[in-house]
Amino acid sequence: MGVTAQCLALEREVKMINIADIKFDENGLIPAIVVDADTGDVLTLAYMNAESLKISLDEGRTCFWSRSRKELWRKGETSGNVQHIVGIKADCDRDALLVRVKKEGPACHTGADSCFFEELFGDNTDPFSLDTLYSIIMDRKNNRKPGSYTTYLFDKGIDKILKKVGEESTEVVIAGKAADKPETIYEVSDLVYHVMVLMADLGIKPADIIKELASRHGQGTGIREQGTEM
Repeated sequence: MGVTAQCLALEREVKMINIADIKFDENGLIPAIVVDADTGDVLTLAYMNAESLKISLDEGRTCFWSRSRKELWRKGETSGNVQHIVGIKADCDRDALLVRVKKEGPACHTGADSCFFEELFGDNTDPFSLDTLYSIIMDRKNNRKPGSYTTYLFDKGIDKILKKVGEESTEVVIAGKAADKPETIYEVSDLVYHVMVLMADLGIKPADIIKELASRHGQGTGIREQGTEM
């Protein structure tokens, strides 16, 4: 069986489970780990009962059971920090849930993006990512730190930014043509950085690019070519 056929066979094996299949504890609750659908960051751990889970499924936004108040709790009902559900998975024992969401505002009542920020053990420094880079670039755009190259680009404006994107694109082509892997990595890094400066200047977020690429998933290469839709 070819790779494509195997993938299709696996897809057919995937099946949806029902609320009746979920294993709630003796108090009728199940832990729900909420993660950011864009970044994968863990946002919070809350609890659901059968009713709040059904409401979450019906409304497409998180609804939990408050153990302290003994009542249903729609996330964002008072704060406005709504969590729109992208998907929900149960673990192998069906006694815990993973809820992927698109969030409007912070997840924590303290105002933090995530409820998990108290250090307990080890190195908990957030790994560097494109989102980290974008945040730094946006900070330079908004605060214009003196001496910063990024600040310099924003001060010079769109024409300078576009010129740098063009220059770095050429450098990538040259390095790639030479089959020089280290140099290609270096030049691609330069290009990604300058493209993200362009994105920040135009108000385009990394999530916008992910959304566009996701819309092309499964529709060919994901590259729009002349004379074809994708």
